[in-house]
Amino acid sequence: MNQPNSIKNWAEDERPREKLLHKSPAALTDAELLAILISSGTKERSALDLARDILQLANNNLHDLGRLDVAALQQPKGIGEARAITIAAALELGRRRQAAAGVTRPVIKQSKDAAEILIPLLRDLAHEVFYVLYLNNSNKVIRSENIGKGGLNSTVADIRIILKNTLLNNATKIIVGHNHPSGNLKASREDIAMTMKLKESANMMDIKLLDHIIVGGNDYCSMADDGLI
Repeated sequence: MNQPNSIKNWAEDERPREKLLHKSPAALTDAELLAILISSGTKERSALDLARDILQLANNNLHDLGRLDVAALQQPKGIGEARAITIAAALELGRRRQAAAGVTRPVIKQSKDAAEILIPLLRDLAHEVFYVLYLNNSNKVIRSENIGKGGLNSTVADIRIILKNTLLNNATKIIVGHNHPSGNLKASREDIAMTMKLKESANMMDIKLLDHIIVGGNDYCSMADDGLI
């Protein structure tokens, strides 16, 4: 028996899947796109209702939605683990797509270029993560790598591993970056001390540390631009 609130009972041009098929993904609202991922509703609520419940968890902000883990996504009644995993996977694909677009940049010319690669990788995380961009002599990015994971206020990055992987990637220059989940963009004393130690160690191996980018939300600071390197 068909549920009264089922999307199947809506006019065809109002159903999210049909709307995407006959128009385009851009024609759908955030809630309608989420409803497609959720696939079906419950006896009480349609998939679109559940999608709106999920968006409310993030104050209808997709950036904040990306920060929610699988457990948090299950808060609305009707969203189980499988649906939460589907949504989390879609959000991660979005992050990787944006990050991949940045990595295809042929040359890093300024801090903004590096930030465009690092921000999508770091902005949604609730814990600190440390990334390294490996570059060749022409400042072209060879690879980006997650090198360390920490807690809410600190992260551990092994300088020996960074330098070893730089050599393994045939890189001659590096840019490092990590996030501050608090949104504070100011480099801490620990950030500065670690950066100087990395710079000195890299110099001994003819590897140049170009910058240390600190990400907070959609913004960043460059320790090179601030004269700290």
